[in-house]
Amino acid sequence: MRLNGTGELIEGLEYPATSEELIETYGDHSIELQNGTETLAEVLGRLGSETYEGPEDVRTALFTGVSHKAIGRRFYSDREPPAVGDSGPEQVSF
Repeated sequence: MRLNGTGELIEGLEYPATSEELIETYGDHSIELQNGTETLAEVLGRLGSETYEGPEDVRTALFTGVSHKAIGRRFYSDREPPAVGDSGPEQVSF
């Protein structure tokens, strides 16, 4: 995820700041994701009304509020289930 300058923008705000203030000021700013882009308004809008005490709070909200466009292969797991008739790997004790 690339914030495309959003980090610098949120550093310059006066805090505390609300979601509404951030959306009004920087809502059309794009955030680049692995599989597309989203605006700041889209990300913060899905998190509901919040009050942020500082830029780190906003940054955390952006990282946690992005959609599935921010992940690689959706629904992928490299953990294969045991084969039919197999009880799985043998337990190892350390």
